[in-house]
Amino acid sequence: MQWSGVFPAATTQFDENLAIDLKATQQGFTNLLDDGVDGLVIIGTCGENNSLEPEEKRTVVAAAVEAKGKSPIIAGVSEFTTERAIAFAKDAEKLGADALMLLPAMVYVPTEDELIAHFKAVAAATNLPIMLYNNPTSYRVNIGIESLAKLVEVDNIVAIKESAADTRRYTDLINAYGDRFHVLAGLDDVALEGMMLGACAWISGLTSAFPQESVELVKAFKAGDMARALEIYRWFMPLLHLDAGYDLVQAIKLAEEIMGRGSERVRMPRLPLAGKRREEVIAMVEKAAATRPTQR
Repeated sequence: MQWSGVFPAATTQFDENLAIDLKATQQGFTNLLDDGVDGLVIIGTCGENNSLEPEEKRTVVAAAVEAKGKSPIIAGVSEFTTERAIAFAKDAEKLGADALMLLPAMVYVPTEDELIAHFKAVAAATNLPIMLYNNPTSYRVNIGIESLAKLVEVDNIVAIKESAADTRRYTDLINAYGDRFHVLAGLDDVALEGMMLGACAWISGLTSAFPQESVELVKAFKAGDMARALEIYRWFMPLLHLDAGYDLVQAIKLAEEIMGRGSERVRMPRLPLAGKRREEVIAMVEKAAATRPTQR
């Protein structure tokens, strides 16, 4: 597993009846890989994991594995109980996923001991490498720097997707654990800052709508061309802010539809954007499309 480059947090596509459109979902995966991304994160937040039935999740994993070629597939593990998380982790491994993105159990806010026990139990059930997902804003659970000390000896917990807005976390994580954990930038509008502070890769929501720019940004950064990286980042920033909003899934899927890369359909309780917010996002995407720094 190469924890490097840019990994879109890919969306799950639905038909007019809000059943999974497996053909469109798989085509979306293929299109992103053809545009040069380094792998896919599927059935995470943007993949509407908790809006999918258990067998639907497994169907999406199978479709991604079929489409992936040599690129790695990271499957989200987002369940209400540890038992369900273990069952899904086992099935994702059997289906051919390359790694797992493990979230705290949904809804229940655990104590530190409960959080660690959940992570250890899932890790013990699979041979796949695991990336923990720290997103305290969305999921009300913070994986503390000190908590990770209790996971150092779990060999297959190897990475952390860091989606806290406080960029000091990158330095604190690296100072505390060196290269024990791969640290990946998980919040779009601090992604370049995260990479500058040591993140090895970027897991991105808006890459689903503008993959070429995301690939070019990371390429420029790795090559030491900060002028080019900043040019793309500053162009991208109005859209990247959408990743930090409560309606990020609807906004990203609307951007995909405008760019001809998918549908904005979401499952309830989410609803497609409407009114002023919808107009704002459309205007932002259309402006970005008209000024793309990779199309000059």
